[in-house]
Amino acid sequence: MADLEAVPEDWSSALVVVAHPDDMEYGGAGAIARWTAQGKNIAYVLACRGEAGIDSMEPSVAGPLRVEEQIASCAAVGVSVVEFLDHPDGVIEYGVPLRRDIAAAIRRHRPEFVITGNFRETWPGGALNMADHIAVGRATVDAVRDAGNRWVFQDLGLEPWNGVKYVAAASSPMSTHAVDITDSFDASVASLRAHKAYLAALSGDMADPELFLRGAAEAVGQRFGGVLATSFELLRL
Repeated sequence: MADLEAVPEDWSSALVVVAHPDDMEYGGAGAIARWTAQGKNIAYVLACRGEAGIDSMEPSVAGPLRVEEQIASCAAVGVSVVEFLDHPDGVIEYGVPLRRDIAAAIRRHRPEFVITGNFRETWPGGALNMADHIAVGRATVDAVRDAGNRWVFQDLGLEPWNGVKYVAAASSPMSTHAVDITDSFDASVASLRAHKAYLAALSGDMADPELFLRGAAEAVGQRFGGVLATSFELLRL
């Protein structure tokens, strides 16, 4: 496989848009911690509250708990602005309503860089991705264009925003770029560990933040100078 290029850092503000609590923490949070340490302004928008994500816990209990855990997780990487769109966990649909909500968030926050999750059908290694991730990632890419068109979603009452330079999808099987997270690796582990209830319901490597994240960072680093790294598929506007 080809070596990965460094993600450009010629920007000062970013918006993370993902489907669920914990999505960015399985790899991408190390980059977020690096960038907030540089003084960059980063906010999060989540399509749902993760209420259907814990098999042993009723959604009415899981949703509020996972919101609290996501806020704590974001704090661990220097992010204090966290918003939830309240689409239904597990059955998020790609379509105009989702694009509209994400376009509104882009117009409100006016980022130069938009970060989302993997929207391809599989993960690196071939494991099947899930519908919520694909829907939200794809809608985010499209909403960047929507946000810049003043004749689309006029009812939002928000000025269009054409200032996005890049869109990046974390942990894509088609990754082109990477970020050195050597100095921010511990923060990424702390960020994932904040999802205590979710982790407690898991088994295997994904239940162990240090083990999972180190293995993933070392694997990406093999294509990026041998450092601990996290990968992104970068789309340029």
